[in-house]
Amino acid sequence: MSRTKTAPARKTISRKAAGDVVDLDNYAPAYLTWIANKLSSGASQAYLAAFDVGIESWRVLVLLAIEGSISAQKACGIIGMDKASMSRCFKTMQARGFIELALDPLDGRARIATLTPAGRAVHDQIRDIAMERERVFMSVLTVAERRTFLDLLRRLHENLPAVEAATREHLGRHHPHALQRRSAKNSDS
Repeated sequence: MSRTKTAPARKTISRKAAGDVVDLDNYAPAYLTWIANKLSSGASQAYLAAFDVGIESWRVLVLLAIEGSISAQKACGIIGMDKASMSRCFKTMQARGFIELALDPLDGRARIATLTPAGRAVHDQIRDIAMERERVFMSVLTVAERRTFLDLLRRLHENLPAVEAATREHLGRHHPHALQRRSAKNSDS
């Protein structure tokens, strides 16, 4: 007996507040956040249970499997992780034998991480789980919808610098004190 897969019934958010509110049913950042948080949490639980590897280490393993070696600064830029978290992640991964760290010959202050055979082995095992999770996640979409979905995500990702510029502009016009705090915080990290 063949069963067709359908998406679960759509739940709507009830509105009890008066006045202007964010319509969460039609607010794209909410869906992106909810999906990312739930996917990340579920993956983290699975990877920790099976391999004692957290989601941040997994993300770095993926980058290193692709790149071979990478600086902490470049990894931060790609993943969106702050420098302190990346430093802790590198130290943990080095202690576990997943990476080797060396000074960048072009910039003696920067450290370059290189994937070890042990790191590659754990990457390959976790990759199987990650790919199965993606397969099930995307199973409610047709092949054409998947291509369109990924294209839309890429376009949204590429548009993030414009979002940040618009945010700075809005803050400058309406909340100038926030720009000073934001600048101070960014220079601290």
